[in-house]
Amino acid sequence: QEHAYPADELMPLTCRGRVRGQEPSRGDVDDALGKFSLTLIDTLDTLVVLNKTKEFEEAVKKVIKDVNLDNDIVVSVFETNIRVLGGLLGGHSVAIMLKEKGEHMQWYNGELLHMAKELGYKLLPAFNTTSGLPYPRVNLKFGVRHPEARTGTETDTCTACAGTLILEFAALSRFTGTSIFEEYARKALDFIWEKRQRSSNLVGVTINIHTGDWVRKDSGVGAGIDSYYEYLLKAYVLLGDDSFLERFNTHYDAIMRYISQPPLLLDVHIHKPMLNARTWMDSLLAFFPGLQVLKGDIRPAIETHEMLYQVIKKHNFLPEAFTTDFRVHWAQHPLRPEFAESTYFLYKATGDPYYLEVGKTLIENLNKYARVPCGFAAMKDVRTGSHEDRMDSFFLAEMFKYLYLLFADKEDMIFDIEDYIFTTEAHLLPLWLSTTNQTISKKNTTTEYTELDDSNFDWTCPNTQILFPNDPMFAQSIREPLKNVVDKSCPRGISRAEESLGSGPKPPLRARDFMASNPEHLEILKKMGVSLIHLKDGRVQLVQHAVQAASSLDAEDGLRFMQEMIELSSQQQKEQQLPPRAVQIVSHPFFGRVVLTAGPAQFGMDLSKHKSGTRGFVVTIKPYNGCSEITNPEAVKEKIALMQRGQCMFAEKARNIQKAGAIGGIVIDDNEGSSSDTAPLFQMAGDGKNTDDITIPMLFLFNKEGNIILDAIREYEAVEVLLSDKAKDRDLEMENMDQKLSENDSHKQNSEEASSASQDVVAVSEEPEGESSDVTDPDSLSPAHADSDSVSISDQDSYTPGTDEASTPEPACMQGDNQPQEQKTETESNSKVNWDNKVQPMESILADWNEDIEAFEMMEKDEL
Repeated sequence: QEHAYPADELMPLTCRGRVRGQEPSRGDVDDALGKFSLTLIDTLDTLVVLNKTKEFEEAVKKVIKDVNLDNDIVVSVFETNIRVLGGLLGGHSVAIMLKEKGEHMQWYNGELLHMAKELGYKLLPAFNTTSGLPYPRVNLKFGVRHPEARTGTETDTCTACAGTLILEFAALSRFTGTSIFEEYARKALDFIWEKRQRSSNLVGVTINIHTGDWVRKDSGVGAGIDSYYEYLLKAYVLLGDDSFLERFNTHYDAIMRYISQPPLLLDVHIHKPMLNARTWMDSLLAFFPGLQVLKGDIRPAIETHEMLYQVIKKHNFLPEAFTTDFRVHWAQHPLRPEFAESTYFLYKATGDPYYLEVGKTLIENLNKYARVPCGFAAMKDVRTGSHEDRMDSFFLAEMFKYLYLLFADKEDMIFDIEDYIFTTEAHLLPLWLSTTNQTISKKNTTTEYTELDDSNFDWTCPNTQILFPNDPMFAQSIREPLKNVVDKSCPRGISRAEESLGSGPKPPLRARDFMASNPEHLEILKKMGVSLIHLKDGRVQLVQHAVQAASSLDAEDGLRFMQEMIELSSQQQKEQQLPPRAVQIVSHPFFGRVVLTAGPAQFGMDLSKHKSGTRGFVVTIKPYNGCSEITNPEAVKEKIALMQRGQCMFAEKARNIQKAGAIGGIVIDDNEGSSSDTAPLFQMAGDGKNTDDITIPMLFLFNKEGNIILDAIREYEAVEVLLSDKAKDRDLEMENMDQKLSENDSHKQNSEEASSASQDVVAVSEEPEGESSDVTDPDSLSPAHADSDSVSISDQDSYTPGTDEASTPEPACMQGDNQPQEQKTETESNSKVNWDNKVQPMESILADWNEDIEAFEMMEKDEL
């Protein structure tokens, strides 16, 4: 309220509200923003859970008075449903509860419900499709398919987007007696159920809303599908319709059969569920242990939760994605609440105080690493500790709520939480809705349902009080074998096809062992239906025709070999990138709380080898572009120099400030409004000459992050920063900072060396104005569409590895956390790959497989 109201979100680093259209677009992330005070609505029922009834009453009045739902703005149907419609319904649920108690909200007359109904009608035009699946976006004012609407042209939606409506829409129907909302939500669920892959009983990630064809045919329990499964089970609990339970059980049986590889949950192909579709997991699957508790399957819930907790202990937060050997794949962490949610449900189920310790760790890490002067900032990179100017509404709506409930006793609550079910956004819907306004005839009876003879279904009951013995040793005995799974045992994801072979023969040839000059390897490829073609320009193309394989098993080996080639190429490209660096403001009043994401330089001091970093006060240089001799050397000496990008090479700037006595330099982008929130991070390249003479560290900040430091100078004059590879622990009193930093270095270093960037990293050389850059874009990893059964290995001008590092990879346990988010790199390298050397990585693999390989590429590009 102090910094952001009435904006949708708080920007915690710049202490202002995020208003859509006034900030650089973040793409789909901004579809949650509708100029309707999103965070205020999303957190209404959180206030009541926290026993802040007076604040709740004031907040409801603000919503009624100020919020406008009739804006000409395109929003996500899914996000608006779970956050805004769910927020209004959750607020209404607790408002009528408080009114009934007789002390608060006596004036309330269902105003939030009236707003929810208005919003429900604004979402209904999205359902105007033949399938009943909603368009992914809708214009709040004009709906879809109007010139003013700027929507209605999409063809695809995610399974979770279409399948996460039933709780809010049914609750709206039950509260108001208007059945249309529940009918539409049920129709969408019916369609998804009918389109499931019948032999595996799995659903894909993305579906065509007009034809029902699966666009992305990989399946898991994370991003894109997660809350579809959650809502099937919770719809049974809230609405009492057995068909929802039958569907959930059918899907759950398939999940445990194909996707669950305890403690891992790995995506597979819906048509070939014995084949893993990727070798990494995304953070959204952290909700699944909580859902398993609600279902009653406690053992795998404990196992997966323990694995996730160990990843958190390694990185302080759960990375947005991580590999099967627990290295960082995507390094962001937008303060997601799913792990806290599962922790809460596991504590409720087991009574094990271990889960209170887990919650305490989460709270300490939030306060230590995410808290900034104006709120809590998302982590841009869990390895460096750098921040993003972002605090999503779900942080207050869910994270605060679950952590409070984890530690709250019954007497701390002013109502019985057991009388409510949580939506996926943790909004509270009363269970008594199951017997109210049942206007829906049960048309969606599940057909072809077969009894599942499986131990998973010994229990299916949401009542944790009778389901589990309140015995802490029960959970501990399950956790014990997994206590070192992340750090020591170095597990490897086993493909389902391998697993089915048991102790039988392993795949005949692994991608990492392949040598194009080895006749034996070429013979194995031929057996697998894979042929190798040498192109005129020195490149090599691999083509697989499954029908030419010696047997169906050999064809599967060939498919797996091609998949490994993609993974190997992607991994080796990523591992060549320099990681982002951190600029930490350590002086008053920041005290190390603000950490800015900085681009590295390919020259000067390597901060990863100087763990204490470089610490000093910042000063702006004259001239500000740093392209000639510095005219204020007395001010620059022993300081960290701030300068503007442009007009000369980065290396020239570095030499000029080093000559003036600076101990480090920060180049600030001159492109107004640029930000690491929206732009790909890049590394500063040298000038093509020997740069060994440059010994000070140089970092790059985008305009927005640079202005945070410049604004601090204007306000506080003396501003001290720390340039490092990873943010250091804060000493809030700043009395023993140096001692703290050295202690932190020895304690935290371990194997957590960051060696790659969390965003797209582009190496750029500054050049004089008027000259063009010789930097070129690499080929992207997108399907070639040249041959439906081919995989091409094509040249990419971006990367030439050393033979040694390619041919002798370290064991995964010994490598640092060197799996970054997807990257493209621009450098001045121009070498071709010589495939006569062992395991020379492919420069780019372009694939188009009828139903398989195309999914790998799309997943690699997928954003959560």
